[in-house]
Amino acid sequence: MEGDPLVAAVSSGDECGVRNLLEDGADPDSLDERGTSVLCLAVAAFRSSIAGELASAGADVLRRLDDGSTPLLRAVDSGSVGLVSSLLDVTPLDGAARAELLARAREWHERGPVAVLRERTGSPDPVETVRVRDGEWFTEYHEIRLGGTAVRDGHTGVLTLLEKRFGLRPGVDELAARACALEHPDSGFASWWEITATLAERQDDETWEAAAALRARSDPLYRRFGADVVGFLDTWDQESEDPGPFARRNPEFFLDWAAEEEHPGVLAEILACLGDHEDPRIEPLGLSHLAHPDPRVRLMVPRALERRALGDRGWWTYRTPEGLEAMLTLARDPDAAVRGLVAHHLAESRDPAPAVGDALAGLLDDEEQRTRIWAAFGLAERDDPRCVDGAARVGPVAEEYTEPWSWILYAPDRYEERRREREAATE
Repeated sequence: MEGDPLVAAVSSGDECGVRNLLEDGADPDSLDERGTSVLCLAVAAFRSSIAGELASAGADVLRRLDDGSTPLLRAVDSGSVGLVSSLLDVTPLDGAARAELLARAREWHERGPVAVLRERTGSPDPVETVRVRDGEWFTEYHEIRLGGTAVRDGHTGVLTLLEKRFGLRPGVDELAARACALEHPDSGFASWWEITATLAERQDDETWEAAAALRARSDPLYRRFGADVVGFLDTWDQESEDPGPFARRNPEFFLDWAAEEEHPGVLAEILACLGDHEDPRIEPLGLSHLAHPDPRVRLMVPRALERRALGDRGWWTYRTPEGLEAMLTLARDPDAAVRGLVAHHLAESRDPAPAVGDALAGLLDDEEQRTRIWAAFGLAERDDPRCVDGAARVGPVAEEYTEPWSWILYAPDRYEERRREREAATE
């Protein structure tokens, strides 16, 4: 009903407020003034964490609604992998419910979201498509809007997630075909990520061999998918002290592949995978591609030049002086994405060379705001007074980035505080 604080908290996206209200006894099946449940409000707004909180508190995800759907079916319709996952985590399902969910997800996957959405809304209007980021799950989508309804293009990922949760096991070739048929076949997007993660979780030789065999495909997209899965198998269980069989065999596999791969997109993926390993042959390979004509390849060169320093927040260090010099060259790269990545890596570098600070200072006027943010952060972490002027050049930051980036954004303020403390100590 109108004035219900839980409705207000869900509608405004106040996850902490929702949690507190539920802990104080608020009804997780509360309705707004139109009779819509708070769970359906969360689903319609793609609020995964809030939907999960409501379901954990007892909201009925299988309640039949006036249109014959359920909140869980609406989550499938939404195309948000994270939203579906949040509800599945707390919901026991019988065979009939599982079959219904799979059928719904398969319809969206096979027909495509535009066709299904147009049929459901009956709207002849043009479709609006907007790229969006799910900040809760760190994945990208294209949000498709038509006739007052919005869905995201993650239905293929939703289908893959449901199959995995329900004990189904499509083969590598089937999932590869599914990934490579995506309109946006990229690891940053939710469906591709869900498919590769599903295969990586299997952690078996059969999956490794089938993914590695994709190297022989003529289609570079299949080769890139195969490289992504092989590399993901290697890094999936990062909590284990044993590097596992894939970590031992992958460097040789990828080094051999890199020597013959000509497609820049595939080569970039290979370099990314090699960056997770320690092998003396990796840095020379990266250096050999420093001036590659395709920015996708240059974007991955830093992975071959650096290694993580143990402890202390995982700062970057460089394998050799040549590696550092190459990073300084990339800081002047004509491609904005390359400069942005280098700004991030130099900002978290522990190398004391003054040239690192100079390179960061040179990025304070970069066209990309994120690059300027990293440059100011890196200077502040090095106690370089140029960070103060750099912070002023960052400009207004979108609210969605303010909280998750707070440590980075306020680094110049921490530098100023340290400076004042030092001055006070000498008085």
